[in-house]
Amino acid sequence: MKKYDGLYIFAGQAKDDILEGMIAKALAEVTRLEGKVLAQEVLGLAKFAHPMHKRENGVYVQVRFELDPAKVSELVNRYRLVEEVFRVQIRAVDERREAVLAKQREAAAARAAAKAEREAAEAAEAATAE
Repeated sequence: MKKYDGLYIFAGQAKDDILEGMIAKALAEVTRLEGKVLAQEVLGLAKFAHPMHKRENGVYVQVRFELDPAKVSELVNRYRLVEEVFRVQIRAVDERREAVLAKQREAAAARAAAKAEREAAEAAEAATAE
């Protein structure tokens, strides 16, 4: 099993309850192919740069899932048949790059915590000096 990021575009201005149904139907294709959905995030409604197939906007959803690499092309072909999915882009997750980014996030959080601690100490010192 390999990790993938999928960017799904659902056409139109879907209401929340309808959107959840469309997302569930699209993600059911991943589980049908013995994959596993790890995370999903609704990025929101965005207007297209130019109308495509008489549609002007769509709801973007980012999904991370695990799937057998041999079944990715079958998944893409299945999405061509699912009417709710207007567009989909699937790309493999680079584990090494993800590890480097995680280390960078941890280092940035440590720096921010140290800075906040220094500022709190300076403020306490200034308050006692007055």
